[in-house]
Order: sequence, then C-alpha cells, then structure tokens
Amino acid sequence: MRRLFPLVMVLALTACSTGGVSKSSENSFVAGSGSATLVKEADRKPAPELIGPLLDRTLIKIPFGQVIVLNVWASWCSPCRAEAPLLEDFATKLAGKVQFVGINTRDNVTSANGFVNRFKITYPTIASDALLASFKGSLLPNAIPSTLIIDAKGRVAVRISGEVTFALLNHYITLISGESY
Repeated sequence: MRRLFPLVMVLALTACSTGGVSKSSENSFVAGSGSATLVKEADRKPAPELIGPLLDRTLIKIPFGQVIVLNVWASWCSPCRAEAPLLEDFATKLAGKVQFVGINTRDNVTSANGFVNRFKITYPTIASDALLASFKGSLLPNAIPSTLIIDAKGRVAVRISGEVTFALLNHYITLISGESY
C-alpha cells in the first residue's frame, strides 16, 4: 500500500494541474501572436449566422445590426484567462452599443462554466465548434484565443489572433463602431 501512495498522489496532482482537462489539449492549439488583420470594407465577407447552444444548452441567436466582438476561448488557455477581465470590462462599459459574445471551444462544460463564474463573464457564451468551422470563406478564428470584430452589416472586419490588449481592442472597436472605451 505504501508503494501505491506516491503513484496515487502524482496522478491526483497531475489531474488537477489543468482543471481536469488532459495536458495534451494544451499542446494541441495554435497560440496567436496578438497580431491583428483589418479587412477593407469593400473586401469584407459575411459572418455566418451566430446561432448555437449556450453553456446551459439553451439555444441563442445573435442578431446582426450592431458591432459584435466575438471572442474564442477555452478554460485551459492561459492567454484566455489573462484577457477575460479586459473583455468583460469592455463588454460592461460598451453594453447597448457593442455586443460581446464568447465561443467556448475544445473544452468541457464544467470547466467552461467555472471560467465564466471565475471571471464574472456577463455576455453570452456559445459552446459550438461547428460555429467556428462555419467561418470558412471569411477570416477564420485561427488561434485560441481569437477575437473577431463583426461590423453592423454582419461582415467580419477584424481578426485578432492571440491575447487582446486594451490598446488593440479599443483601437479596432473605435474604428469599426465609432464607440470608444
């Protein structure tokens, strides 16, 4: 029994180190550099319909008509955790002017709900990898995290690959919506 104790402890600690998600998940994503791509207005492609299940499994459809900031995240992603308070702060300050939406990817619902509660995320989060795949033909969210800014006409205008910064997010939201933090 004494020989098994160290093995059990190692396994228990390893399982807790990633919130219960296997370590291989952390190594199988593309981390972005924080670079931004702006699409000229004439070249913008329509975003797919933003519809899918929320973390509580209720279905939501986000209508176009105002600027939408769409953030792709996962609970196990360190840059996602780093940018979450900033995104929530922007969402709160710009409520009614700019719609914020999260897309949780490659995650489990328990960990995702823990993330939302920990960072007090108030904007809706869609749990659908299929929605991510439907961006084919426009700017794909190509890293975790990725942030897309969709203009009021429902077209993808900006992609930020990697963790957002205050300056970057404020610049592109102001450019696309005219609203400033």
